[in-house]
Order: sequence, then C-alpha cells, then structure tokens
Amino acid sequence: MTVVSGGVGGVGGIAGWPRLLAIAGSDSSGGAGIQADIKAFCAHGGYAMTAITAITAQNTLGVSAVQALPAVLVAAQMAAVFADPGVDAVKIGMLANAGIIAAVADCLLAVPRAPIVLDPVMSAKSGDPLLDADAVDQLQRLFPLTTLLTPNLPEAERLAGSPAPTAETRERLVRSLGDRCAAVLLKGGHAEGEEVVDLLWDGSRVHSFVHPRIVSRATHGTGCTLSSAIAARLGRGESLVAAVSGAIDWLHEAIARALPIGAGVGPVDPFWMQRRRGLPGESAGCLA
Repeated sequence: MTVVSGGVGGVGGIAGWPRLLAIAGSDSSGGAGIQADIKAFCAHGGYAMTAITAITAQNTLGVSAVQALPAVLVAAQMAAVFADPGVDAVKIGMLANAGIIAAVADCLLAVPRAPIVLDPVMSAKSGDPLLDADAVDQLQRLFPLTTLLTPNLPEAERLAGSPAPTAETRERLVRSLGDRCAAVLLKGGHAEGEEVVDLLWDGSRVHSFVHPRIVSRATHGTGCTLSSAIAARLGRGESLVAAVSGAIDWLHEAIARALPIGAGVGPVDPFWMQRRRGLPGESAGCLA
C-alpha cells in the first residue's frame, strides 16, 4: 500500500485546531476506546479522526464480545487520513493482535513523523482481555516510533516482566521502560494509597504528579481519555511535561465531576470544563 501523507502543519493544522488521529477499538457504551478518544480530542478543541481496530460489545458491567478488524482495513483507514487532511498527533490504544500491530507500525514508518502516544491496552476495566496474549511482545515494535508510552501499573509490569510493589520499584520500572522508548508515563491509579502518583520519565529525569485519590466508580476509560488528552496537547504544540501535567489535572476533574451513568463502572466527564462554563455543544470546541 502506498501512503501519500498530507503531513504536519497543512490545511487542518492551524493554530488551536490540531488534526488528531486515534487508532483504537470501539466501545459500544461510549466510555472508553475510540469514543473516549473522540470526546477527549473534542474537549481539547481538536479535529478528531479515527482508524478503528476492533469492535467490542460492552457496557459499564463488562465486555461480551470482541471482533478485530482485518489489518489491511486498519492500514487503509490510517493511509486515508494521513493523505488528507493530514495528522498533527496520534494516539494508539487497543490493537487486538499481532497482525494489526505490524500494520500500524508499517504505516507509521511510511508517513511524516508526528507525536505518537501509545497506550498499551491489554484489558478492559472489567478485566476482559483486549489484546491477544501472544501479541504483547509485539507491542515493542512500536516503541521506537513512540513519543510517549502510557502504561498503567499492570501493563508496565507485564512489559517489564517484573512486579513493582513499592514506590522505589515503580521508579526503577519507569526508568527501565524508558530504555526502550523516548518517554514513559507510568500511571499510578492501580497502586494502593490515598494519593495517586503518576511518574513521567522524560528521557533524562523522573517527574512525579501527585493527586488525592478520588473514590469513584466513574473510572471507565480513564487510560484512553488521558492518553488522548496528552496527544491533543502535544498536537497543539505543548511540551511533553506541560502536556502530561495539564492532561492529568484535567482528567482528575473529569473523574471528580463525572455524571452517574450505568450500573457498573461508569465513564468520566470529558466535557466538565465546557459544562462549568455553561457553553452549548456547538461552542465547546467539538470539531469532530
């Protein structure tokens, strides 16, 4: 497949209107996956585009079915939007299997570079698997292309092959993953404690972002939403540390202000800022 890219900074890449591509699976309940990516992009004033990798049947209680799409179709979606209107930043989420991982890597190697945020999704919030077991090692093919890797603690431990039960071992973990990627954000939500500590290895030092833990069942799609918010901020020109810090603060409020949706683990509210300002939907920066 020949890919002709519109590149970065073209017609759509105007100031304040980044062209953002999410490569991920669909969540029929709208709380995670490609739907969460689109909402986060919109909430940050971006133009949202998608390359769907899989269809899931799920709700706030769990996942009942998963169907991966053909790898060639995933690559075709990517080729289309890189060619026109072009891409200013990429968020990668659920990839489902090794064939899709290979197709995504090949496509990204064939187009002009843009910031890439890789969320190495392995399972849903309910624990249901979203990545074939034999494809976990294949994720590392994407690491050299990645601007930022954003694993949660279980994903990071699986990628590293060792547990990290303490603050000291988690800092060593993020540094060790940083040997394979330009930068790594180790999300702290799965660790215990009254505070959530997220660790960012930026290639030279570790930054800590600390927030009080929110006791809430509105945490469906938090990883998808955070990685997309970071990609959106990188796409509009923020530095890595500023993008990560701002996205974490924003997500903290999205959890705290979430509306009660569903009988299980509900979604965050990516439009909390627009609601606080009293903006109607057409003025909220949603450009998808």
